[in-house]
Amino acid sequence: MQVTELSAAGLKREYKVVVQAAEIEHQVAHRLEELKSKIRMPGFRPGKVPVTLLRKQYGRSVMGEVLEQAVNQGSQKAIAEHELRPALRPKIEVTSFDEGADLEFTMALEVLPEVPEVDLKQIDLVRPVAEVSDATLARSLDNFAKRFQEYAPPEQPRPSQAGDRLIIDFEGRVDGEVFEGGKAEDFPLVLGSGFVLPGFEEQLTGVEAGAELTLDVAFPETFPNADLTGKPATFAVEVKAVEEPKPVVLDDDLAKGQGFDDLDALKTAMRDGLAREYAQVSRARLKRALLDRLAESCRFEVPDGMVDLEFEAIWKQLKEEMERTREPLPEGKSEDDLKAEYRAIAERRVRLGLILSDIGQKNELKVEQHELNHAIMDQARRYPGQEQKVLDFFRNNPSALEQLRAPLYEDKVVDFILQMANVSEQKVTPEELMADPDEGEAAGADEPSAATAAT
Repeated sequence: MQVTELSAAGLKREYKVVVQAAEIEHQVAHRLEELKSKIRMPGFRPGKVPVTLLRKQYGRSVMGEVLEQAVNQGSQKAIAEHELRPALRPKIEVTSFDEGADLEFTMALEVLPEVPEVDLKQIDLVRPVAEVSDATLARSLDNFAKRFQEYAPPEQPRPSQAGDRLIIDFEGRVDGEVFEGGKAEDFPLVLGSGFVLPGFEEQLTGVEAGAELTLDVAFPETFPNADLTGKPATFAVEVKAVEEPKPVVLDDDLAKGQGFDDLDALKTAMRDGLAREYAQVSRARLKRALLDRLAESCRFEVPDGMVDLEFEAIWKQLKEEMERTREPLPEGKSEDDLKAEYRAIAERRVRLGLILSDIGQKNELKVEQHELNHAIMDQARRYPGQEQKVLDFFRNNPSALEQLRAPLYEDKVVDFILQMANVSEQKVTPEELMADPDEGEAAGADEPSAATAAT
């Protein structure tokens, strides 16, 4: 077997592999001899079937097995001899083969890059932290109480206003025909909730119980049902009742009704919940800052093939989301512009994944089995009554298990880096902490590729 390097440019490599005809014939003969002791043919004792007859009957399938094995062995030899670290599965192309002649094939692949050393102790980061203020807790308690809002008719009948609940019957028509889901009886509608079509609630403000109206509205361009998108509709509405919100008393009775010992226990649980939420967001913002720092300071070439795969996954998800929401392309951008943006995102994610993977390997970090088991149980708890099915799914699907392992590994590496880095804290308001840093940008754009991070 002879391996010759044809090209080596950047991360791309190409090799020519020649397997001599004599070697192929030797493997075919060896395989036929193995079959000789196993094959049963009429007229011959076990193990006495002539090889010539076996070759005639099984030669083609045996040759296929031998050629596949020769290609695999040739590829592995080229990888081992040149100490390659393939980024993805090599592309094999058989360039020449006839029975009795040499087998020639080419192997093209990209190799993983050498990731520059990162001095983790020289990384300076700021962790934003926020405290749960009394005002924040009060707002949260108020929102909690509103979940149990009750309504009653006003003492003196009056026209409806924002915040009231109407009990209505309605029937909607498009092009004169009632459409699916366009009819309901005793439907509760809180004015100002934005629950129904634009313009619907506004036309029901200032009406009294017993009123019968015809409302003209239009389905928005983003409406999920394509048959109704952008079309005008007419609704016949009967207002059966106008109810106003009753004051909600936030007291021990309300807290006990939700399983708490008293109002103080409810406040403590809510404060603790907000603190956990702030901690999670704080950690996410710190991780974002770390990834930004790594991406800016650690530049190197990444395999195009890995970027292609990452881009295809991102683009597929984006297209599906745009089709689902019927969102148009951002104003002023063509599809090519958007593809260029997302390819840059894909390249960044692959690079970050390789950096995290390199740091994890050099520091011998790995996901322990008990950590993986804990993650599996977390997934199972999300489907009450079907826990065993979830456990069986992960047990029987190694790829799904690896998808679960990848983010665990990534977080483990990130936590390791944060322990080594210089991290200071900066107090911010809850509003500043919870503000979306990606507003107007692609969601998840700076997260590394999970598959890459676990390489």
